[in-house]
Amino acid sequence: MGSEFLSFHVPSIGEEEIRSVVETLKSGWLTTGRKVKTFEEDFAKYVGAKHAVAVNSGTAALHLGLDAVGIREGDEVIVPTMTFTATAEVVLYFKARPVLVDCCRDTLNIDPARIEAAISAKTKAIIPVHMAGQPCDMDAILQLAEKHNLKVIEDAAHALPASYRGKAIGTIGDITCFSFYATKTVTTGEGGMATTDNGEWAERMRMMSLHGISHDAWKRYTKEGSWYYEVLRPGFKYNLTDLAAAIGIEQLKKCGKFGEARKRIAALYQKAFAELEEIFVPSSGAEMQHAWHLFIIQLNPQRLKINRNQFVELLRENGIGASVHFIPLHLHPYYRDEFGYRPADFPNASAAFEQIVSLPIYPGMTQSDVEKVIGAVTTITRNHRG
Repeated sequence: MGSEFLSFHVPSIGEEEIRSVVETLKSGWLTTGRKVKTFEEDFAKYVGAKHAVAVNSGTAALHLGLDAVGIREGDEVIVPTMTFTATAEVVLYFKARPVLVDCCRDTLNIDPARIEAAISAKTKAIIPVHMAGQPCDMDAILQLAEKHNLKVIEDAAHALPASYRGKAIGTIGDITCFSFYATKTVTTGEGGMATTDNGEWAERMRMMSLHGISHDAWKRYTKEGSWYYEVLRPGFKYNLTDLAAAIGIEQLKKCGKFGEARKRIAALYQKAFAELEEIFVPSSGAEMQHAWHLFIIQLNPQRLKINRNQFVELLRENGIGASVHFIPLHLHPYYRDEFGYRPADFPNASAAFEQIVSLPIYPGMTQSDVEKVIGAVTTITRNHRG
């Protein structure tokens, strides 16, 4: 199967990105400027949103999104337990409470059937996470939000490009937050974007992303600018740089191609593993366009003599990098101790955590790389059948 180690992820950076960064370096303008504005305009057009606000991380986008819709101390926000800590962490920035909800057993997305029981008089918003790039059941979530007068801030860190019932992720909830971290389909190294059709929220997020300074503060250092500025609110240092945007502009041009490559690899995995009763293979409904940011298999503990940790280790010994997405929030010491969450409170996420394995899936993988993963997973599974 080859002796070289296959990394879990390798970003797809081409000469276009390198040239764009060099041009930006030579321009003498490195921080937030015209490149960021262009990236925002390109991104808004790509997903079909009226406004896009570029920031330095997906976490920052979530924080600004919650601020824009008015989350305050003492409020509650519904968050899936099956997610990365950033999704709940941003709620805590407000001294508000993240209320965790269990996932669906198959998609690992937040279970709409369990959301309503978690809603209280203090609940102000829901943050659905499109896990692995699989869109959540947005119809059900939006119906609950309308019924209880809640805002919907989508965590779409995994979901570019993805769509739900013909609508692009980025145009469905009140605000949608994307990540351009190094492992994402489109990367700027570190970076994020918030999209919305609400002009007031977009203006608020843009202002708060740079110290709460009045709009277009970056123009202070251009010919058309002025030294004068006003601080309208105590904001944050969340602005994206032109250097990062230079990468993002070129990456976005390739987003469709990157998405197709991931879809092709996912289809090869699905076909190869379909007959293995020892693992559950993810799928995507006809009404969804899955972004395939992650390809997460679930092991069947009744049919295997090894556990998940041993499975991941055997993949490593076979030269393949694998990972686990995620350790559910209720199992982490902070959320367990601070809020008293127990594994039994979230049976689906607790069970899934013991069985999930994320396999390599990225555009730079060759046919040989994909076959290496398929061969290793198949061999390990067959050699350790229970």
